[in-house]
Amino acid sequence: MKNLVKYFPVRGGLLQRVVAWVQAVDDVSFSIKEGETLGLVGESGCGKTTVGRTLLRLVPATGGSVIYDGQDVLKANGLELKALRRNMQIIFQDPFSSLDPRMPVGESIAEGLLVHGMGSRRERFEIVINTLRKVGLEDYHARRYPHEFSGGQRQRIGIARALALRPKFIICDEPVSALDVSIQAQVLNILRELQGEFGLTYLFIAHNLSVVEHISDRVAVMYLGKMVELTDRDELYRNPLHPYTQALMSAIPIPDPTLKRERIVLKGDVPSPLRPPSGCRFHPRCPVALEHCSKEEPQFKEVSPGHWVACWRVE
Repeated sequence: MKNLVKYFPVRGGLLQRVVAWVQAVDDVSFSIKEGETLGLVGESGCGKTTVGRTLLRLVPATGGSVIYDGQDVLKANGLELKALRRNMQIIFQDPFSSLDPRMPVGESIAEGLLVHGMGSRRERFEIVINTLRKVGLEDYHARRYPHEFSGGQRQRIGIARALALRPKFIICDEPVSALDVSIQAQVLNILRELQGEFGLTYLFIAHNLSVVEHISDRVAVMYLGKMVELTDRDELYRNPLHPYTQALMSAIPIPDPTLKRERIVLKGDVPSPLRPPSGCRFHPRCPVALEHCSKEEPQFKEVSPGHWVACWRVE
């Protein structure tokens, strides 16, 4: 991703003209290495899901470029785009709304196979059954409808549907947020096993920093449409440099009642993406903001090998 921008228009007045723009994603750049898992974290409304959907062209980008295996996804069309879509899939955050309520889940999983002309009817059925087994479901579940499943089971169906085409790159948009803790661990282990088996690459979007630490190789942190920090997982959890990242890390519970962590409580709410603050977008809530922070936006720079930060205090 290079300088990716996604603005949503806000219309008003009698003629429904554009009166403002929601700056959901604003000049975001990063890369994902083949076979790795990049965790993307941040508060609700910071643009994580929009990044994922724009990458796959589920929503059109306002600007920038997305290069996948040498091809510009945002400029592809026709058969070229169809071939790209087979290799790039998404696990949606809400599994119920992403499944057709009038279609058995087996047909939902097989739909992508049918669209891309993969295998005979019998072969597609076998792929569906094998994929359901991989995510911990039974063969007879293929004949049931979405409303007959629990939230956790529906999330597994969403994972199975993304895996059915055997893609190379999967965007996981909070795939375990609807599951209880024991099932979360099972699904995360399934994702890691499949990554090793098929050489998958993940963009893992999540709120739970403990989950991100468990599954990710590198972690990126977003705030109000901007990238604020990106580095190796171990480095980020050992030495977070951006004040926003430090606040997120301080909220992770420690599984030991004898240990206490100094909590950094951020004041106020996330500003509106309609009118983001001048300078650094985090400065109104930053506990260590400098005078310069409100005047000029910091650049996203590499401050040490592989560690990128956008913060005037770090510079």
